[in-house]
Amino acid sequence: MGEYFHSVRLIADRCKGCVNCIKRCPTEAIRIRGGKAQITEARCIDCGECIRHCANHAKTAVTDCLEDIGRFAYNIALPAPALYGQFAAEIKIEDILGALLALGFDDVFEVAQAAEIVSMGTKSFLQRADIRRPAISSACPAVVRLIQVKYPELIDHLIPIDAPVDVAARIARADASRAKNIAPGEIGVWFVTPCPAKMTAVKHPLGAENSDVTGAIGIAQIYGELRKILANHPAPLRRPIASWIGFGWAVSGGENAAVETANSLVVDGIARVGELLEQVALGKLAHVDHIEALACAGGCIGGPLTVENRFVAQHRLAERARKMAAEYAARGAVPRGGDITVLATAERRAIEPRPIMRLDENIFRAMYKVDLMEKTLNNLPGLDCGSCGSPSCKALAEDIVQGTATETDCVFKLREKVRGLAEDMVRLAGKLPPSLPESGEKTDN
Repeated sequence: MGEYFHSVRLIADRCKGCVNCIKRCPTEAIRIRGGKAQITEARCIDCGECIRHCANHAKTAVTDCLEDIGRFAYNIALPAPALYGQFAAEIKIEDILGALLALGFDDVFEVAQAAEIVSMGTKSFLQRADIRRPAISSACPAVVRLIQVKYPELIDHLIPIDAPVDVAARIARADASRAKNIAPGEIGVWFVTPCPAKMTAVKHPLGAENSDVTGAIGIAQIYGELRKILANHPAPLRRPIASWIGFGWAVSGGENAAVETANSLVVDGIARVGELLEQVALGKLAHVDHIEALACAGGCIGGPLTVENRFVAQHRLAERARKMAAEYAARGAVPRGGDITVLATAERRAIEPRPIMRLDENIFRAMYKVDLMEKTLNNLPGLDCGSCGSPSCKALAEDIVQGTATETDCVFKLREKVRGLAEDMVRLAGKLPPSLPESGEKTDN
């Protein structure tokens, strides 16, 4: 797959060459060429928008399989908080975790537990006076990659704290290695993921040399088996579980509620995230302390690898939260939170911009191409219809300059050319050489 690993892939045989995907892609990573979609790897952020909107199911997400856990002596499941929203609120979280054990895992560590720790760390970070504001959550890998690709000037606004899944993996592996006397390399740590961007983050991590997560298995991939196991009432996992503060991260606004920052913005849906990041880049939100940004509409419960309708899942999580809060209040308990010192043990490296439009290695030729792009764009209709196979007229101008498209790929420019050719043919038909007879005129033998 080239320099970058991508979870999102094209199934060419299913592609009908429609333009749904190119119009939805936030980084203009898709083109239609030869009647088939093509994904530009350097631009793709694995947000899964093309998966959601492809009527022919020609886009898919590649994740690990349950069979892969056989490669390790000891395996730990890291269920995303979104998993709990896939099942009715009457099914206890302890039972869902027990079903994961029955599925073949040796242990379970809730990502929601790590989310509570990250919430505390983020709250502490936002109290600092020396940070760039607004501070942008780095929990969603698709948003981080969007910033890498389209808004590199905002990289230093990203909060330098690992996503909950990475924190969970680090804690789970260390605990298991110590308790079971197993070498860390013999422990498989598997994220049960709602989105393809998390799979990509495992193979090509952000802010780290290597990921603490071994692999990612899509929720939809094991949902059916979990339902069968739950129907047989598996033994529940009897241990303290995360509170509603942690699993609330699955829903848009959950992180903000956990961090308890009043001067904060919440945005979900990759298109709306892009619009808000434009405002940040223009310096219009410097007075805001914190931005929770999620690529999926509704939050992780709207991920393309989930099963349940996101509104149903949101309602279920709200029910779980109400019941759990009432239980805590009845026994006078409070959420445990966690030890934020584990956040300081991670070695983070700087997140680098990811250039996506390098017109030429030679700076002078690149400048010439920029000027040519402007002239080409001015000659295009500016309708951004996508019929040419490029998502916008600006993208088509770039493709023309790069030699991957021609001006006549635009149906309006093609119509102009055809009309001009037809008019030329009519004019030429009336200008026969004098040695030839006029139409209908007979010649002597």
